[in-house]
Amino acid sequence: TAVRAELQRGVTGMTGKAPALSDTVQQGALWLASSASTPALPVKTEGLGNEGYAIRSVMKDGKAVTLIAANSDIGLLHGAFHWLRLAQSGERLDRLDISSAPKIGLRLLNHWDNLDGTVERGYAGSSIWDWWRLPDWKGPRYTDYARANASIGINGTVLNNVNAKSDSLTAPYIAKAAALADIFRPYGIKVYLSVKWTAPMELDGLKTADPLDPQVAAWWKAKADAIYQEIPDFGGFLVKANSEGQPGPQDYKRTHAAGANMLAAAVKPHGGIVM
Repeated sequence: TAVRAELQRGVTGMTGKAPALSDTVQQGALWLASSASTPALPVKTEGLGNEGYAIRSVMKDGKAVTLIAANSDIGLLHGAFHWLRLAQSGERLDRLDISSAPKIGLRLLNHWDNLDGTVERGYAGSSIWDWWRLPDWKGPRYTDYARANASIGINGTVLNNVNAKSDSLTAPYIAKAAALADIFRPYGIKVYLSVKWTAPMELDGLKTADPLDPQVAAWWKAKADAIYQEIPDFGGFLVKANSEGQPGPQDYKRTHAAGANMLAAAVKPHGGIVM
């Protein structure tokens, strides 16, 4: 799993020696345990949610070990990164008693990356996403991106610019987003897409993008269904509407609430959100 890989990489890089990760308990071993598979843990995981963790110095089978416990693999991953930070910064590792759970559920990066590789308001060159070569070529930087962000608790990323192109919702680009989602999933990071309000008109020739038009609502529902078919844990949509010249529901004398509710109805059956 990603948890074990990060601990192996981190400890080996710092010490030159691979760590003892307990299945067989050794003195000083790291004991990874999920409440789902090991209910009788010497720490409480209630209240940690799906992403929190506990780290404690305990005795197991008469040997001193470090327990990293959580309710899920993603919680264990966040706990492992916390332990690695402590180790690399020279903290004591023999008297640990830590519990941590996020207070904010959505911790996202919002890329203003364009499909042509440029970045609006970017400061470090071209986009990290190589849309031209995705989904077939999956560069190692994508995994490094997921590792780096998971290490500080990021759990979502909006792949494209809020000044969106409708092309991002076509089948080829959904497949590209799905390839990234597959890389990010082991690190607990969901992908989101920025959408253009007039995508139904631009992609499929609808006469309107009025959120109260049944055909428009049906278009967005079908589009959401198609995305979730490829990305089962897709996070949802970000939409910039009626701002800085972008189209939106106010073009049709509708409120932002009407527009948001229409999009929300499309993603709600799948557990997605609208921003």
